[in-house]
Amino acid sequence: MRVLLTVSYDGTDYCGWQRQKNGISVQQKLEEALSKLYTEQVEVRGSSRTDSGVHALGQGVLAVLKDNISCDKIPRAVNTFLPKTIRVVGAREVKESFHPQYSVIDKTYTYKIQNADYPNPLLYNYSCFEHVPLNEKLMREGASYLIGEHDFKAFCSADTSAKTTVRTIYSINITREGDIITITIKGSGFLYNMVRIIVGTLIEVGKGKYLPSYIGEILNSRDRRKAGKTVIPNGLTLMEVNYNE
Repeated sequence: MRVLLTVSYDGTDYCGWQRQKNGISVQQKLEEALSKLYTEQVEVRGSSRTDSGVHALGQGVLAVLKDNISCDKIPRAVNTFLPKTIRVVGAREVKESFHPQYSVIDKTYTYKIQNADYPNPLLYNYSCFEHVPLNEKLMREGASYLIGEHDFKAFCSADTSAKTTVRTIYSINITREGDIITITIKGSGFLYNMVRIIVGTLIEVGKGKYLPSYIGEILNSRDRRKAGKTVIPNGLTLMEVNYNE
């Protein structure tokens, strides 16, 4: 049977979601655990290729499995073979036509910024640090220019292999709780490093280095050099993936 797993993980100790030759990935650990559970080789395919250090609460993963274990029992069963930093938190059967990437309606990411005089070391693995005070109002105004369907070539890595750089952003919410600013971005899909470059650019707006309207100019330029830096992966979490099934 074809099963869609929902997987949560702390990406700190992994080289990313996808299998790599130079390190241990989340995909590798999940495939090893499923292979032990089903006593045969199991391969999986994820909805998003999160980078080293990036976390997830709702990574979608497709696996083709024997039907000797019901879907509701799969999470607890496979979790016994997984490290504590990776957990399967849901499982449901999907149709033959389902694809973990092409069936996606939207994805939601959050990015956390620690905006304080001094960094909290307990938050190092889950945020980036900025000591310069950030103006969230200006950041929200700048973010408004990104809503809708646009060519996001200026907000992705220059070496992207995507066939098109056009994407749709449905919403960007920016909130502050104490020293923590959380940026939540929901879109049809994201280019390589797109969220981290958007965050890096909004930080420059929050510092007052860029006017909010400059975000629109960056979009129209399609020039990566005009956007802000790519912030560290630590603060990024894939929160949710929604499908058309």
